[in-house]
Amino acid sequence: MDASQDVLIDLFVRIENFFLRLESYTEVRPTAGMMDIIVNIMTEVLTILGIATKEIKQGHANELTPAN
Repeated sequence: MDASQDVLIDLFVRIENFFLRLESYTEVRPTAGMMDIIVNIMTEVLTILGIATKEIKQGHANELTPAN
């Protein structure tokens, strides 16, 4: 396993931990401020996943490109 795979695994573990903590917040009625924070965090998570997806695709494209 190379370093980039380690970074991705760490990223997904951190996101999983966030969602586990977020689950506890669903047990109480969120305030408007709390909802704003949750929406902002979810937006950031989606952005991070988009960047990770792009990086993975570029990495695979680079592996498939023949060397000159």
